[in-house]
Amino acid sequence: MSNQGGEQPPFPLNHTTMELAQYILSIFKTAPMVVFSWGFNTPIAINNGLRFKVQGFKHKGWVEVVYDEGSDLFIVRLIKKGSVIKEVEGVYLDMLISLIDGLVERTENYKEDVEQWLCEAF
Repeated sequence: MSNQGGEQPPFPLNHTTMELAQYILSIFKTAPMVVFSWGFNTPIAINNGLRFKVQGFKHKGWVEVVYDEGSDLFIVRLIKKGSVIKEVEGVYLDMLISLIDGLVERTENYKEDVEQWLCEAF
């Protein structure tokens, strides 16, 4: 896990920050094929969460997963060109991967979209 471009984050990377980022990554490791289908890369620890880049069928840009201590749930944000374009609050742990998959990758005609992408890529 790294800083974006080696820049200093706007907050200290304390033990809790790193633990939360690692915890979110551990959730993602339960479904590696789904996560890698997003084009997941460049994970960065952020205050109370994790930011990473994706290149999905539906969203290309940054995703932030932030833990909301007050509700004991997650907030998922899609970010493009520095602006939040969608935010979903109240995300339960067991819905995190499927929610992100629906926002980033999964289309109505997913099988056909993957087949078309494969034909174009190779």
